[in-house]
Amino acid sequence: METKSSQIETKSTPMEARNSTLVLKVISPERTLLDCSVRSVEFCGALGPFMVLRDHAPLVSSLESGPVRYTTEDGTREEIRVRSGFVTVSNNRIIACVEL
Repeated sequence: METKSSQIETKSTPMEARNSTLVLKVISPERTLLDCSVRSVEFCGALGPFMVLRDHAPLVSSLESGPVRYTTEDGTREEIRVRSGFVTVSNNRIIACVEL
């Protein structure tokens, strides 16, 4: 009987969290603005600003006008200004639906 070594091929998709990062997806009615891996994200919530890091508890929040600031995998700080929206956080995936 011939045995073959089995290899499991894993494909990385934009919505797949890796290592110590989170997946951030920011969408507007017009288009997808971001779909990338990040270290952290800061939002302007209805009750004040908050930050999301890896392994954050699941949540849903409305967003107020202000910046969505995020730190990329390589440590670069970026931001997108939004007028309003909402965000969900679950299993190291962040999805923000926003109005610009």
